[in-house]
Amino acid sequence: MPERFILWLASAGYSGYFPYAPGTAGTLVGILVFMLFSLFPPPIYLLSTAATFSLALWASGRAEIIWKERDSPRIVIDEVAGYLIAMAFLPRTLTTVVGGFLFFRVLDIIKPPPIGMIDRQMKGGLAIVLDDAVAGVYVNLLLHAIYLWRPHLLSLLDRWICTAG
Repeated sequence: MPERFILWLASAGYSGYFPYAPGTAGTLVGILVFMLFSLFPPPIYLLSTAATFSLALWASGRAEIIWKERDSPRIVIDEVAGYLIAMAFLPRTLTTVVGGFLFFRVLDIIKPPPIGMIDRQMKGGLAIVLDDAVAGVYVNLLLHAIYLWRPHLLSLLDRWICTAG
């Protein structure tokens, strides 16, 4: 496989080369992929997310070897996979897209347990992708809990988003 294609995949279409906050740029690519995948029925969404996760494992591991750098900030396909996990089975609304983005970025940055441990102790493509996948699971559970127990919080977020724009 040509190195250029591997690096294109690992950097989520070169968004990982963005000079400021490449992980955020990668998550924005994740939003675009989510908007496409969310058009599919849930089983196809899950299959597509699993395929993205698998592709991320492979591309991340290969990119580390090519760049000779552990968990390079240019590798952001893991953000795409993690965001897709975060948004599974959630409605495709501006509020959930923005809420998922914000919660995902915060958890990816602060790395609560076991995310930080995965990031520090594991190596290779699995370590790169797994910490974002766990962050995605946390965000997904959090958003589902909000929908179930405190839906008015999403209404507040929705009003804030609409008035900010």
